[in-house]
Amino acid sequence: MFFRKNTDSGEAWLIAGLGNPEPKYDGTRHNVGFAALDLLGEKWNAAPNKGKWQGLYSQTVVDGKKVILVKPLTYMNLSGDCIAPAAAFFKIPPQRVIVLCDDIDQKPGRLRIRPSGSAGGHNGLKSIIARLGSQEFVRIRIGVGQKPHPDYDLADWVLGKPAGEDKTAIEGRLPDIEQACRLIMAGDLPAAQNRFNTK
Repeated sequence: MFFRKNTDSGEAWLIAGLGNPEPKYDGTRHNVGFAALDLLGEKWNAAPNKGKWQGLYSQTVVDGKKVILVKPLTYMNLSGDCIAPAAAFFKIPPQRVIVLCDDIDQKPGRLRIRPSGSAGGHNGLKSIIARLGSQEFVRIRIGVGQKPHPDYDLADWVLGKPAGEDKTAIEGRLPDIEQACRLIMAGDLPAAQNRFNTK
């Protein structure tokens, strides 16, 4: 059985989805990390609903491992202000943190899983790196597509809502993120990359 409640585990993981907290941002490209985390909460019967560290969190056990789901309510640019103290509280090192976020450099619905790296211009990742003091955390970046032309305002693009084929492509990949997280937590990140990174 994959999912077990009320089971102790020695190795804890923290999975955080990035986004902005106000309802007006629901469904925007920048909030795809929230959408992915919500799906995990639904699949694992552990929707983040406890308030702490300027965010919401929940605890569950997946495949025998303790998992903390975290949704920062700090706004994107201060995501680390929630994630770092949550990781410290549960004594989770950066290597067992998984961050779900949007990626404008990937086509809608494409996934890019990496074990570490720079922020790549993403302010949420930049904040997490600064507060954790490390780049050594896993990130699953979810493609939302590039802005339609160079003069298009980037903030307007990421805070806009995808529609049509773009929306379908993004939503269609969210279930893959759950499987990718299971593989990563099982210690097989290369398998997650081989299976879900879209070339």
